[in-house]
Amino acid sequence: MQSDVTRAHYDRLADTYDENWAYSPEFIAWMTSGILARLKLARADRVLDVGCGTGLYSCGLAEQADVVVCTDPSSGMLAQLPNDERLLPVHAGAEDLTQGRVRLPHDGYDAILLKEVVHHLPDPSQVLSDLSGLLRPGGRILVVMLPMSIGYPLFDAALRLFQERQPDPQAIATALTDAGLNADLTYEEFPLAFTVERYARMVRSRYMSLLSSFDDAQIEEGIAEIRRRHPGPELRFPDRFAFVTGVKA
Repeated sequence: MQSDVTRAHYDRLADTYDENWAYSPEFIAWMTSGILARLKLARADRVLDVGCGTGLYSCGLAEQADVVVCTDPSSGMLAQLPNDERLLPVHAGAEDLTQGRVRLPHDGYDAILLKEVVHHLPDPSQVLSDLSGLLRPGGRILVVMLPMSIGYPLFDAALRLFQERQPDPQAIATALTDAGLNADLTYEEFPLAFTVERYARMVRSRYMSLLSSFDDAQIEEGIAEIRRRHPGPELRFPDRFAFVTGVKA
């Protein structure tokens, strides 16, 4: 998450980020459960949440671990972190950590989370290899990402751009294997439902970073396309995620 465009996107979105994503406590609980089931945290564990955003999932990690180091390149996002002594904010992107531009407070970690981060990285394989070097023996790294195709009711230009940019989860699993970890790839999905009006507001606020590639006129044209395709009052679609886990021997 290093580009100036990406950083500006998340700084702009910071104040309303949780309004977009905390709409459903059930979704947050579902995702948190999936993360915790794979990271298998113990009370004494140190956790590194790379690209933590506002800490939506850092809080769940902190409930089961000793400390969670929350890193994000967006100062606006970090400013939204809850005031909790178990959450240690670090203003840094993934490559700042792996290239030594920012020093972490611990020498090693028992668990590392990257939720919807890898698509922002210019070289995901290298970053994951470097992050794997931060794991202590028995440590786990979890990459949560969207698959290469999604069922979101976006407009065609946005869906095409998504497919052009989104990494292959299998390639991420291979990168973890190449880094010397035992890798596993699984998929799960959660049913979403929005009114068309609410989803239009989310698109207009560019709730997905790829939407920042479209200007205001293109966004409005896209929303009109969404309305034409979905004339009813409600949208229902699956939110499907790939969970790529790597475990250090």
